[in-house]
Amino acid sequence: MVDLSKHFSSLAVSGVQSLTPYEPGKPIADLEREYGISNIIKLASNENPLGPSKKALEACQQNISSLELYPDGNGFALKSTLAKKHGVDMSCITLGNGSNDILEFVARVFLAPGFNAVFSKHAFAVYPLVSMAVGADLHIAEPNLSQSDMPYGHNLKNMRKQVDEQTRVIFIANPNNPTGTWIDDKSLESFIKDIPDNIIIVLDEAYVEYVSDSNYPNSIPWIEKYPNLLITRTFSKVYGLAGLRIGYSVSHPDLANLLNRVRQPFNTNSLAQAAAIAAIDDVDHLNKSIESNAKGLVQLSNAFDEMDLEYIPSVGNFISFKTALSGEAVYENMLRAGIIIRPISNYSLKDYLRVTIGAEEHNTRFLNALKDMPGVLK
Repeated sequence: MVDLSKHFSSLAVSGVQSLTPYEPGKPIADLEREYGISNIIKLASNENPLGPSKKALEACQQNISSLELYPDGNGFALKSTLAKKHGVDMSCITLGNGSNDILEFVARVFLAPGFNAVFSKHAFAVYPLVSMAVGADLHIAEPNLSQSDMPYGHNLKNMRKQVDEQTRVIFIANPNNPTGTWIDDKSLESFIKDIPDNIIIVLDEAYVEYVSDSNYPNSIPWIEKYPNLLITRTFSKVYGLAGLRIGYSVSHPDLANLLNRVRQPFNTNSLAQAAAIAAIDDVDHLNKSIESNAKGLVQLSNAFDEMDLEYIPSVGNFISFKTALSGEAVYENMLRAGIIIRPISNYSLKDYLRVTIGAEEHNTRFLNALKDMPGVLK
């Protein structure tokens, strides 16, 4: 009998043959079904505990009666709103089904067998996925050392050493997931200046709204100086619209034009477009989300300090930590307590786990479960 798994695998292109599918945080329904428990909290996927704004929900409700119609394939209203927000021309905006969609566009347009993509060792898992899927090589830079100010974060000198004549894309997450580390404006711009203009620099700013440090880059104006720079952002995190999958990029119009050539027709749906426009307008909800996250980050960081647990200082809406137990054991015990967090050994951070900053009561429940877990403390 033919082994179909091997048969079909042999038919796939070489890049896909060696891929491992992206694994998201465990859904609540899966945990309910597998363990037969209820009252579950999910702190695994960096979702906003406040949810979407009321304005965004109202916008969805207003548009739900027109679902028989295709959405605006160009996303004119949303692109116009984003262009006004960022002070750029509409031609600089590309819409995506989440910012992941944009990352795939970049790979399809600029990468191929014989070319390579550069990124940091502990960077977002989608960078190698989209690069390998089109047959490109991976040039992975060693990160900062564990004792540095930004432990396990991007080391720009090491990244620059990975750039060669076959490099076509550099992926930089700022802040980075899952480490929560970030790069200051002077260091980042100096790096961008030094990169040849035939290499596309993707600056992934999915968590940008959470960063309050004055040295964090205001990157959008840089696209005028550096036409090879492409900035991605999302409505999945601080805006609480992860379920609608809506993101975008800001770039030179000629770059945006190329991305739109491979963008699928109607890749963003009508409810997502309407909700995103409303979410941008709801500044009060945005500020509440940022404030809630800042308090939760302090709550978890202080608790980890008190427990003498190793963790990576973060500016995102998550924090990665390590205990005396194996990461898999902590993860499994948390599941049995009805709490979903995220092991990140697949990011080459053995025994580290990432926990999303939740509502205060969810953070407290997580911390109590951690403190009560035998073997967690040294």
